[in-house]
Amino acid sequence: MFTATSLNAQLARAQADHLRVLVVGAGVAGLTLAQALRAGGLHPVLVERAADHADDGYMLALMPLVEPVLRQAGARDAYRARSVRFHRYVLHGRHGQRLREYAIDSLLSRYGEYRGIARGELMQALADEGAAVSYATTLQALRQTPEAAHVVLREGDSTHEAVFDAVVLADGLHSSSRELLLPAQQVSTFDCGWGGWVAWMDSDAAHADRGDEIWGSDFFVGVYPVKGRAGVFVGGHRDDTRAGPQAFVAHIRSQLRHVDDWLLRALESVAESGDTSYYWKLTDIRSATWAVQRTVLLGDAAAGFVPTAGIGAGMAMESAGVLARQLLAADRAGVPVALHDYERVQRPRVESAQDNSRALTKLMCRRSPTLAAVRDVVARFVTLKAALGPIRKLLDSASEV
Repeated sequence: MFTATSLNAQLARAQADHLRVLVVGAGVAGLTLAQALRAGGLHPVLVERAADHADDGYMLALMPLVEPVLRQAGARDAYRARSVRFHRYVLHGRHGQRLREYAIDSLLSRYGEYRGIARGELMQALADEGAAVSYATTLQALRQTPEAAHVVLREGDSTHEAVFDAVVLADGLHSSSRELLLPAQQVSTFDCGWGGWVAWMDSDAAHADRGDEIWGSDFFVGVYPVKGRAGVFVGGHRDDTRAGPQAFVAHIRSQLRHVDDWLLRALESVAESGDTSYYWKLTDIRSATWAVQRTVLLGDAAAGFVPTAGIGAGMAMESAGVLARQLLAADRAGVPVALHDYERVQRPRVESAQDNSRALTKLMCRRSPTLAAVRDVVARFVTLKAALGPIRKLLDSASEV
């Protein structure tokens, strides 16, 4: 369970550690790192700018590459209890017609299981053994010397000065702390111009392990399994979605000639959620440098992902595991080298996965009936082995890190 803890209490515990670590951001990456460090005997100070962890967020499909860090953090059993097996994937064409069904496990089973989970459930699984967090707390200033990182943290109306051996910035795609480390020109942005809404609906036995996607001529619909529910994403160009979810869903339905009740329910869940549903802009960022002296970027703060390849959260968690192992093996003097080694090993893997996500996004984010028709024809002949090629390459090389 998450435990709201005063910053002073966390700072006091950290001072006795052989390595004093500050983690800024208690999202997926930051929480995974903090829990892995705690399992290794440290007391990292974990701060979060939000007031709590109440938001369920969105759905995640996690590849087997998350298994090592979940075991490292002592959260594997809780994760499996809160997630479901993602076994089948059904691809639909521009008019809703079924093109192909894939059994994903047939090519991933030797690595582990592909599982679906709500973001909020993943956070609870990671915090199952207890997770101290100082909420409503932000990093205000950062000054580094060869010996230490000196920071100023704001908790509510109070400020605290503290000294750490390592500072990890994991406060997301729109990180407010990243600018304290890197100039703006070292952070590039990719924006395909699309966005969409996230909604939830009840699942049933027939769809408990199945994901569906419709790639339309100017829209996208995805339905993904999580425990007891299904997460729905409906997106299109932001010029088109500006009319709101009800109007955009009506636009999609006008193009569908073959669609089953399951997908109609998914569209209705978005239309009924109205403007209160979470709107996800399909953008990402890439930081040219991750590690500077005793401070390092992690997760979306280092390299954010558009969700098209379903790999962003998994790569953030894998990165957290690699970073945790580097820090747990380091002494205070060796932190800069440990952070450099983490970046050297992990950044090429993450950027390769990010490139794959961007390529899929460019294929999906089009407003062309002709291209959609061509995609429908080609998709009938794409084997699962070819579709999962980049993912299998990442999994095959995971033992190297």
